[in-house]
Amino acid sequence: MGEPDENSFLFPIFVLAIMALFLVPYTIHRISQALSKKAKNICCQCSICLHSGKYRKSIFKRMSNFFTCSNLTVILLWVFMAVLAYYVKNITREIQPFEPFEILGLKPGSTDSEIKKAYRKLSIQYHPDKNPDPEAHKYFVEYISKAYQALTDPVSRENFEKYGHPDGRQGFQMGIALPQFLLSKDGTSSGVLLLGIVGICILLPLVLAVIYLSRSSKYTGNRVMHETLYAYYNSMKPSLAPSKVMEVFIKAAEYMELPVRRSDMESLEKLFTVVRTELGLDTKNMRQEQAKFWKRNPAAVKAELLILAQLTRESASVPLDLTGDFKHVIELAPHLLEELLKMAIVRRSPAGHGWLRPAIGVLELSQSIVQAVPLSARKAAGGFSEGNAPFLQLPHFSESVIKKISRKKVRSFQELKEMAPEERSVLLTDIGNLSGEEARDVEAVLDMMPSLKIDVNCVTEGEEGGIQEGDVVTMQAWISLKRTNGLTAALPHCPYFPFHKDENYWFILADSASNDLWVSQRVSFMEEAAAIATASNAIEESKEGSGTNSEEIRLAVHEAVEKVKNGSRFVISQFEAPAAGTYNLTAYCICDSWIGCDTRTSFKLKVAKQKHALAKGGAMAEEGLAVEDGVEDEEETDEGDDNYESEYSDDGEDKTKKGHGKQQDSNTHSDSDSSSES
Repeated sequence: MGEPDENSFLFPIFVLAIMALFLVPYTIHRISQALSKKAKNICCQCSICLHSGKYRKSIFKRMSNFFTCSNLTVILLWVFMAVLAYYVKNITREIQPFEPFEILGLKPGSTDSEIKKAYRKLSIQYHPDKNPDPEAHKYFVEYISKAYQALTDPVSRENFEKYGHPDGRQGFQMGIALPQFLLSKDGTSSGVLLLGIVGICILLPLVLAVIYLSRSSKYTGNRVMHETLYAYYNSMKPSLAPSKVMEVFIKAAEYMELPVRRSDMESLEKLFTVVRTELGLDTKNMRQEQAKFWKRNPAAVKAELLILAQLTRESASVPLDLTGDFKHVIELAPHLLEELLKMAIVRRSPAGHGWLRPAIGVLELSQSIVQAVPLSARKAAGGFSEGNAPFLQLPHFSESVIKKISRKKVRSFQELKEMAPEERSVLLTDIGNLSGEEARDVEAVLDMMPSLKIDVNCVTEGEEGGIQEGDVVTMQAWISLKRTNGLTAALPHCPYFPFHKDENYWFILADSASNDLWVSQRVSFMEEAAAIATASNAIEESKEGSGTNSEEIRLAVHEAVEKVKNGSRFVISQFEAPAAGTYNLTAYCICDSWIGCDTRTSFKLKVAKQKHALAKGGAMAEEGLAVEDGVEDEEETDEGDDNYESEYSDDGEDKTKKGHGKQQDSNTHSDSDSSSES
């Protein structure tokens, strides 16, 4: 092993190599991520969104986003690497081969007299008797004398010709890339080196593994705690009304871990007075109701008040000491609501069905949080069967504006959307007293709002006589999305939601009468390439399974690809046909970000008795009937606690909504088609 003073300069090289091993790929990854974020012009173009700074950031916000802890750390590490590289360049010594002729200033093949003459000349310059400089003495002994000896002494010359050095074969020295303070005087490693090896090679990986395992055991892939899923699963009920979803939603473990400081109580009391009307407290027993509210878990009280501040658009009224908690609660809301929805649609009944009513309630709560619209605004009021909620998501709309336009017999949000732009502009400016710029903002948001259409088909392959009980039914649905501005992928207008939010659509196939949810799937219109691949593969597999020839498969795949490019998404699922009978099913497509843009279509699924399994089918029918009766009994228990009715309720009044006039026509058409197919 080499001497410490000769090899300690290798340590900076070792550090430089280790840093480059991790820093270079990480930097390339960060740069590629930054370059891949295209400047999408798919956000709302109204003045509120443009001036909110949510999508178009100022130079100061761009600088603040650049000077983050991670970015500054990367920059400092690169600066340190540059300094280290400069240091290594200056301390690195290149090993020169031993060339005696070059040392003596001669050409190869010089005679002995020329060698002696050159040696005497250099001796006068570097000999210790002539030059007292220690460096000159060292150079004379290590180079000049050895060079002269290699060329004049027979043994030295033979060693030089064989091994390239007058002293013969040279031993190979290995250096260790560690600083000298980690090595003992004789060059061997000390105990510090041993501790370093143990720490880096054993303890550090062990600590990282423990941290990873502890975090992975606590959180799911959607950044939601397992404890939250457990609470949601146990709190979910088939008869959970939309107005009661909030009580289950705030039971998330993330919200239960919110710190509640003593100084927060005064701020929470002020916030309570602002959002008290949204709590739905009994005015006759206000004191008792308030006392009951404050006796709950302090973290749950804090989370609910902050969420209500978002719903009532009172985020500006949130005290400064609660601003951080408010942003944390709202940022977690989409992930928690998605997991809560999964707990509603998970298969629990013996027939493998989820629950429709709580699923719709979760999606309605998501819409309200994103659009910052109170849940109470969904009540039928002012002649609007669906409430004021769809109107309140439009910019510059208020209760007074809604009342003014309702006098002109605008009785639903759908009627407002279907008006001609010129007629709507006159209505908003002359009747609603909006300015021209404000009316243009409303038009910009209406142009962004999606219009949905569902085409559903249920078939079974390889069976004659239609669908029979026990058959595997393939449900195929095309969901078409159109916007007035021509976009397919877009970001919702939600200026009061302080974070980036993508549109997510949920396809649900359910029996609203029995509250059974048969099929559910999330649909995204953001990634066209992924949608094309999904539709192509599904169509190809479906056609191959039915024995279709290759040419027909190619044409079907081509047609599917064109549909996707034109703004449609394909949904396919399979389920087992239930007991014989006629089922009135409804296919929903609900967005988690827009209010009043959802659609549904109804059709009948006829299931015939199986010819060779009548007894088995009868048993299945009795079991399904028992399950449905149990569900209806549970629904009756919470029916009186509803603060508002969902727009998807099957009551008689909801079925006569004027806003769904067109939808009823499509439902009738779908009923006839489905009956003929069955």
